[in-house]
Amino acid sequence: MTDKLTTFINFTDHTFVKPTKQINDQRDVTEWINSESFSRLMLFIEKSNESIVNKKISDPVYISEFTQKVINALDVMLSWIDQIPPLPTPQRFGNKAFRDWISRLENNAYTLHQEFLPPQYHKAIIELVPYFTGSFGNGTRIDYGSGHELNFVAWLCCLRLIGISEEQDYAALISRIFTKYLDLVRRLQRVYMLEPAGSHGVWGLDDHQFLSYYWGSAQLRDHKHLKPNSILSEELVNMYFDDYIYFGCIKYIHEVKKGPFHEHSPLLHDITGVPNWTKVNSGLLKMYVADVLQKFPIVQHFLFGSLLPLKLAEGNKGNKGN
Repeated sequence: MTDKLTTFINFTDHTFVKPTKQINDQRDVTEWINSESFSRLMLFIEKSNESIVNKKISDPVYISEFTQKVINALDVMLSWIDQIPPLPTPQRFGNKAFRDWISRLENNAYTLHQEFLPPQYHKAIIELVPYFTGSFGNGTRIDYGSGHELNFVAWLCCLRLIGISEEQDYAALISRIFTKYLDLVRRLQRVYMLEPAGSHGVWGLDDHQFLSYYWGSAQLRDHKHLKPNSILSEELVNMYFDDYIYFGCIKYIHEVKKGPFHEHSPLLHDITGVPNWTKVNSGLLKMYVADVLQKFPIVQHFLFGSLLPLKLAEGNKGNKGN
């Protein structure tokens, strides 16, 4: 798959804008599915998938100075959780201290970007920040879900579009930056008792994440011993969760949910019956498009700017749905 992402814009002459909400009804969802932004995001998601096929998290990857700075920034944000302890409230979900954490993020997001982006890229910050601040949950609703995960992936995609991350960075974007992001949002979920955003309950893949399973299954594609049904073994999950994103997701589910796995996670349990990871991987991408990217309750909050515009993709000329 050719990576065309850096050919879409001429950074030197490009005018960046603050992204805005533009999906207001189901017709807009159809426009989004046929849009340039959708095409660019799917290209990024699939290229990221290719970059980690048969690679463990612990395998050596190229880490640029920029990549390391982003990892450091996420570590700083992790430290904020210790500095902003949860309030002693009796609610099962929604500790209001999370609003203080989100407020600190919003107040510091521009400065964080100035620190990890070289000066020549600072003009893009106006477009990057809204995706970044929307990646960690909603401070008003005190929730987190796959729409926030989508924002983080959009942010990573935008970094590729402006050229600050390069072809050789793909593997590190997933095995280093995205895994650090997972560490952070899981801690936010547990410490501040975040409500699952738009959860399908037990009939959804996961209360919070989705792409972690897609990219995680790519890591396991040709594994000689670990199969889709290997996640049913607690011993194997505990043995491999550090090396494989998919196993890390399963371990986290066991930590936050009680009862039989097939009862609280029936869809993930059904996937254990798929014969190989290649089919799991391709099936999860189709499911992601159907269950996340085409769902109005999720994508209504997505933002569009100059990097991810809501305009008809070149390949869809004349095929726009109504």
